[in-house]
Amino acid sequence: MNFSLTPQLEHFVREYAATGGYNNASEVVREALRLFKRTEEERHLKLLKLRQLIKDGDDAIKKNELTNVNSVQELESFFDKL
Repeated sequence: MNFSLTPQLEHFVREYAATGGYNNASEVVREALRLFKRTEEERHLKLLKLRQLIKDGDDAIKKNELTNVNSVQELESFFDKL
């Protein structure tokens, strides 16, 4: 597989590899891809959770099971419990 980097990204990868934390540019790119993959997986899980919370909220509204929030503090407390 071949791919191109912008000059700025290529410089960043080469410089980062030269710091000694990685043996070469390929290791830097692989680590970046692992981090990207993990970030995308976490984003996907958060999206699933948000969709479930929206569904739960819709269901609660249909059942008239509502929570009144009257202040920012109450709102923060509500979200802390989620």
